[in-house]
Amino acid sequence: MASGAKKATAKQRVAELRRVLQKANVDYYVHARPTLSDQEYDERLEELRALEQQHPDLDDPDSPTHRIGDQPVSGFETKRHAAPMLSIDNTYSADEVRAWAKRIAKELGEEEGEDLFGSRGVGCVADPKIDGVALSLRYEKGRLTQVLTRGDGEQGDDITANARAIRAIPLVLDTSKRSAPEVLEVRGEAFFPWRAFERINSEREARGEEPFMNPRNACAGTLKQHQPKLVGERAVAFVAHGRGEIVPRDAFACYSDLLEALKQYGVPVNEGWRVCHTVDEILAAIDDFDRQRHDAPHPIDGMVVRVDDYDLLDRLGTTAKSPRGFIAYKYPAERKETVLEKVEHQVGKTGRITPRAVMQPVLLAGTTVRHATLHNFGEIRRKDIRIGDTVVVEKAGEIIPQVIEPVLGKRPAGAKKIKAPKTCPACDGPVEVEPADLEEAGEFESDQETGRRCINPECPAQIREKLIWFTGRRQMDIEGLSEKTIDQIRDESEVPLDRFADIFALKDHRDALLELDRMGEKKLENILEGIDNARTSRGLARVLSGLGIRHIGGANAKLLAERYENADALRMATREELEAIEGFGPVRAAVLHQWLESDAGRQTLASLKKAKVDLTSREYREPGEAPADSPFAGKTIVLTGTLEAFTRPDLTERLEALGAKVTGSVSKKTDLVIAGESAGSKLDKANKLGVEVWDEAALLKRLPDA
Repeated sequence: MASGAKKATAKQRVAELRRVLQKANVDYYVHARPTLSDQEYDERLEELRALEQQHPDLDDPDSPTHRIGDQPVSGFETKRHAAPMLSIDNTYSADEVRAWAKRIAKELGEEEGEDLFGSRGVGCVADPKIDGVALSLRYEKGRLTQVLTRGDGEQGDDITANARAIRAIPLVLDTSKRSAPEVLEVRGEAFFPWRAFERINSEREARGEEPFMNPRNACAGTLKQHQPKLVGERAVAFVAHGRGEIVPRDAFACYSDLLEALKQYGVPVNEGWRVCHTVDEILAAIDDFDRQRHDAPHPIDGMVVRVDDYDLLDRLGTTAKSPRGFIAYKYPAERKETVLEKVEHQVGKTGRITPRAVMQPVLLAGTTVRHATLHNFGEIRRKDIRIGDTVVVEKAGEIIPQVIEPVLGKRPAGAKKIKAPKTCPACDGPVEVEPADLEEAGEFESDQETGRRCINPECPAQIREKLIWFTGRRQMDIEGLSEKTIDQIRDESEVPLDRFADIFALKDHRDALLELDRMGEKKLENILEGIDNARTSRGLARVLSGLGIRHIGGANAKLLAERYENADALRMATREELEAIEGFGPVRAAVLHQWLESDAGRQTLASLKKAKVDLTSREYREPGEAPADSPFAGKTIVLTGTLEAFTRPDLTERLEALGAKVTGSVSKKTDLVIAGESAGSKLDKANKLGVEVWDEAALLKRLPDA
């Protein structure tokens, strides 16, 4: 076949594949009628990607193959919303809904009659409220140009790269049936359907990671990751429920018209919405959906009721935070009674010790529940919950089972008080009680307690996460010793890897490591070389920040390294000396001192010293000494925007080594703002407060050896 004919055939096939894939997304997310299996979708996507690579001139930035970029996102820029994203007032009873309707009628100068607003015949729309993450999608000439999170309502984070990976969000609107406005901002919710949430948690548990607590938090965390690919893999979904800026503004007369249009454009909307003309119809819609919501494929926490007509909504206006023409009815959580049989003490990856109730099984909100959180031991004492009690259980946010209260009238004679552990249930290590003043006063059984945690950094319940953190780039930066490799060594070999010091003994297990799958000589040499580099060249601050001691991150570890020459000097520090360090205070000082004095703390530092890890300070200065000739010494500095010569963490580290304090927000105490490209609200605030601002060129002139 001639090259021209091949090109024409490829062009036709590319167009056909794009049409099929876009239609498959609409069929699945808008119409809930899948027309392609996941395998079929992936096969066509790969075929399209191959054709675009063979014929670069046929590529298109809005092709389905470009939903997910090849590179991680470096950061999220804060941008102002074209129209504020307001919150909605909540209501919890039929009487409150009726009162809202009367207020609306009064505002509009109408009396409530057969129709909601008298003879006007204008109604409301009631639609299910998905418990997700609010987003604003901006389309210009039908093409997706920007996606912002809600943020504070006035401005949000630009997560466009991540949102493009959400298959439910069309990159280009389908205008074959209806033209789109010049500018269309679609407001809606990103969320995890139950099935996706359960799959993600199953995968996390299989990897030994803690499951996510609820779909909303999992979704919010996923969208703020710097990996668009992860957003696509986790199958985040989206449903539209409103508008932002629209040009021309009168493109849609009412909300119900907008919903119909969005569906035609290929944007998913909630199928459960209903137009209502009386308060009784609104309440009937709320009741009807209450009977269905436990069978919904995604989290539902209420119904949103809004005036349908946009002219009337504009007349009603807003309060300081909410539109007057909206109200959200929140469903009460279902509650059941069961018997508390025993309490287990779970140790999380941060060392937090959480009491978990083991109960007689009970059917709650559609699932059988046997375990529930008891939150903390102070909560247990305040509510006087005992083993053997009949307890009331509900699902917080319809998701996490929790014990609400005991039924005191059904308490058996032998009900036992629940005792909190004074040492870690996993390692018998020291336990910190929150708030810290309880522990200082010796009160280990107070109803004012808000939590307790194991502070042994080598506790086996925490060690995997601690090892991964310790070897990370901002801590010991051990090249090659990734999360995957740590898991492989721990799961597939007999090589000990349960303490920080074990990392530095891996060279003694060369033969055993080489037997691991895909562990070749070159890869192992790189890992061992990375370990040796970390052993000799990181210093005290990096070691301390890597140990996972509570309250001791990178910045505080540097403060310690400025004050103490080495780990031995730090070990001799009194609690009063630690508390006197600027920025420490009594709580942080108490936690660190307790760790330094504990057997676990002493053993950790001793084992690292025995492994010949360098525990001397690179940042140590004699009291009152500042870096010589440093224009940054003693200055409080804020970084904003994108810099070409530095990553933000690298520049932070360099400035702190020169005596500066780098903070995250601009205030009257800020001495200097360093602004790169696309600097946002921090630069605006600096200019407003009259804070000195340098661009990158000015910075480079003043940095030594830059």
